Amino acid sequence: MVTADLAYYSLVAVYSAMAIYTISFVAFALDLAKRSGDAQQAAARAAKAKAEALATTTVSRSSSGGSTVVLDRPSGGAGGAGGAVPAAGGSAKASSFERVAIAMMLLGFVVHVSSVVLRGLAAGRVPWANMFEFSLTGTAIIVGVYLAVQLVVNLRFLGAYVMGLNLVLLAIGTVNYYVAVSPLPPALQSAWLVIHVFVAILGTAFFAIAAGLSAAQLVQTKREQSKLAGLRFLDTLPGAERLEDLAYRIALVGFVLWTFTLIAGAIWAERAWGRYWGWDTKEVWTFIIWVLYAGYIHARATRGWRGARSSWLSIIGFAAVMFNFSVVNVFFKGLHAYSGL
Repeated sequence: MVTADLAYYSLVAVYSAMAIYTISFVAFALDLAKRSGDAQQAAARAAKAKAEALATTTVSRSSSGGSTVVLDRPSGGAGGAGGAVPAAGGSAKASSFERVAIAMMLLGFVVHVSSVVLRGLAAGRVPWANMFEFSLTGTAIIVGVYLAVQLVVNLRFLGAYVMGLNLVLLAIGTVNYYVAVSPLPPALQSAWLVIHVFVAILGTAFFAIAAGLSAAQLVQTKREQSKLAGLRFLDTLPGAERLEDLAYRIALVGFVLWTFTLIAGAIWAERAWGRYWGWDTKEVWTFIIWVLYAGYIHARATRGWRGARSSWLSIIGFAAVMFNFSVVNVFFKGLHAYSGL
């Protein structure tokens, strides 16, 4: 009875966290809309100030008989106009929408973590032994990693992406993959379950954030080429080169964690099945993901790959991670078939 109650309260906490995350997502989206409006107003002020300065210069030159007159220019942000919107990562004051979004994200994260803890208490073990539990814990860690990275570098502009991705994954995991608490299969009754799977989840979280930054880089590159000039909120984001650098650094952390995941999985396989590698579907896809990110890091570091090619490699790598979780776990059979479905 206690187990059933804990599992029930865990599920209630999951749905509560999803409701709070929805508010956070909407607030982040409204903040992006506000950024767009502020950037448009700043551009209009810049154009007006430039026109006024040009008119003043013309009148001054005419009245002085063609002699050069030095005038004070309007001071301000980018483009020489007062009131321009600082780029993300600067010291711009957070909007009310952004403050609400961050507050709701923090509250949702606390509720989300409580659901993970309750599920673990109900199961009497770590809560990531099947696809539902992996989804539950993994989405919590994505938010946790985003908040932790936020302490080092300003990624507020990525909040809508993180919340949107989190809501989709958490909803799919809860609706499609939910299973009741059940005992562990013999092969999972190992300390390696704690180490191997947790590090894999952590690596996935870093890959998710890197993919978001790479997608933002692609859009920002188009904007800098004047192909998306209408998306004014992009004026408040870091430049494409900065976004690429952030994506690379975060993906590099994920790659280190994924390398450990691959090695730990081989050690666990030897202890569980008597061999380090057996070409099981899950093992193959874990290695494919490692190769994709190794190629991305190598190409960017030694081959000078920059721009769109670098971004697409990062996005393809994360797509492979999602394929490994959603398709391989459900439709492919093998020794790693622990979906619980």
